[in-house]
Amino acid sequence: MVRVSSRLSTSASPATPTGLFLRIGVQALAAVFAGYVAMGVFAGLGLWAAGAADLPGGFTAVLAAVVVMAAGGKIDLSGDAGAFAGTQAELTAMPLTVTLVGALVTGYCFLRPLRHHAVAGSRELLLRAASTVVLWLVALAGLSALARHDFPITIGGDTSDTPEDSLGDIFGELLDATNPTVGFRTDVGPTLFYGLLWILGVLAIALLVSRKTPLPARLVRYHEPVRPAAHAMLLLLLAYVAVGLVIGIVVAATKGHVAETLAVLLLGLPNVAWPALGVGIGGSWEGRVEGPFGLPMPQVLDAVLRDGGGDGTDLSTVDLSSLAAQDGRAWWLLPVAAVLVLAAAFLAAVRSPARIRLWQHSLHVGVAFALTMLVAAPVTLVEARFGLSILGIGDLESLGGEVLLRPHVWKIVGFALLWGLVLGFLGGLLASRVHRKGEVEQPQPPPAA
Repeated sequence: MVRVSSRLSTSASPATPTGLFLRIGVQALAAVFAGYVAMGVFAGLGLWAAGAADLPGGFTAVLAAVVVMAAGGKIDLSGDAGAFAGTQAELTAMPLTVTLVGALVTGYCFLRPLRHHAVAGSRELLLRAASTVVLWLVALAGLSALARHDFPITIGGDTSDTPEDSLGDIFGELLDATNPTVGFRTDVGPTLFYGLLWILGVLAIALLVSRKTPLPARLVRYHEPVRPAAHAMLLLLLAYVAVGLVIGIVVAATKGHVAETLAVLLLGLPNVAWPALGVGIGGSWEGRVEGPFGLPMPQVLDAVLRDGGGDGTDLSTVDLSSLAAQDGRAWWLLPVAAVLVLAAAFLAAVRSPARIRLWQHSLHVGVAFALTMLVAAPVTLVEARFGLSILGIGDLESLGGEVLLRPHVWKIVGFALLWGLVLGFLGGLLASRVHRKGEVEQPQPPPAA
């Protein structure tokens, strides 16, 4: 008996620290590699659909830049138009499809090795997180070195004989602006800082929304009040992305512009889908579109942003009323939001213990929805500018364009809290009719003789 117990204790002994460290390092490397590969595939396909494959020798650099931006990095644009001309270019945006795919894949691969644990040890969890973060930042730094390129911009036409084009060529030759260029570089410092926040946020959210991954003993008490609502909010965001995907496919199949629509779906679908959620619950964005550039879809949003504000400013407000003024179908955003948020609240209630009271569930959903929009709304920010001036004639915007879309974050968060409280209560009320975890079936009395 002693020999058997000795063998059992030996076989059940934990791995050596070196073996554990190596195993965790390999698993962290796999998570980082899978995340970047997934982001690269979606970014590459989206750029290909957008026509970036025809760029003169810059596809690899643009691909790296898109992945860097998706991971929270900062790309600086620059221009050179000769001695007598000036250029200006700015870009702040996240390709959220690429971001979402990278976050889902990285989070899943990070959590997968923990599924077989009964309780996650704090030291092991911190070691896994630290390894993943370090490897992620190393890979991000490598991509940042690749994300740099310059593109020439042609002034006038080489094959046209119109007076305007000829005049453009003459001015270009006289002003040393024949081949102005615009380029981009990675701002390494902010990129690594925001990349650090990005990967830490991904790992933290992955732990919050996972229903099966064990937590350290000190955090087990937060499983019941936090995880059901957090998981439901993730499904809510993914549901909006899925609805947007279906709409995009239908639009591509019925109205043409297949390549452009596919590029939007592969690069920036949540950039459109998540504002639809925010607008549907009463939130708003502001912005403008000037010049030849614009938002590829939906057209109603581009039309609103080109109208200008009615309050004496040149900023347009994007909300339910302004969108419905362009297209009455925008009112559907309200009932769609009500149905999907209620469904998320119901799902959270069903997966919560039966002892959770209605007011507690209402509070959980309200706080979770508010925090979700606090994260989702700011990342939909879009700021893009490009301008060219010659001899100081006009400003840089006169020969360029601008796209601006900025969320009213606290208004969105406030409405999310209100909607979460109300629909969280209704969802809990509906779930009270469903058998839930922790409930014990009452035995039926025997039939009377």
